[in-house]
Amino acid sequence: MDDVRIEGSKVILRNVKQADLKRLWSLKYGETDPEWKKWDAPYLPLELIDFHTFIEKETKHKTYDEKIGAYSELLMEKNDQIIGSVVYYWEHEPSRWLEIGITIFDPQYWNGGHGTEALMMFSGYLFENLEIERVGLTTWSGNERMIAVGKKVGMQVEGRMRKCRYHDGYYYDSIRMGILREEWESLKFQRQIET
Repeated sequence: MDDVRIEGSKVILRNVKQADLKRLWSLKYGETDPEWKKWDAPYLPLELIDFHTFIEKETKHKTYDEKIGAYSELLMEKNDQIIGSVVYYWEHEPSRWLEIGITIFDPQYWNGGHGTEALMMFSGYLFENLEIERVGLTTWSGNERMIAVGKKVGMQVEGRMRKCRYHDGYYYDSIRMGILREEWESLKFQRQIET
């Protein structure tokens, strides 16, 4: 499969390469209580895995990605440094129900538009390379930044499961958001007119 490199004004998205694996493992599993995990489903424990297990998982992902023809994870780069990643996973592959996620590992890049741009580019990449009609995103009501990012990229709140996430003494809602292919095409067309 060809390498992918999508350049935006704030970040570059690119596929994971062999040389990235040690750094990526360190960013994801190098700390027992990383700052990013406080926003990424903090009610679920971070499952730390050793480097060998991580390599096995990455090898399986690579084999699957080659079969499908699209990378399931792209790295976010800024100034030649990995600052995060965007991923997709199947909620239910036979019905083509796909969800995406994003993690910006370094807090200095939060609130700067990096995540918005990355999700916009990744959604476009998925619509262009997979036979899907919708890109979804699930978050929790405690992550207001993620909800705002979803709206900025054109997603709508499609569902709210009330008080189903208990964390640090409070109940939070689960928020489902999504954008349809025709909505994405319309937004893409509008952006082309504006530039």
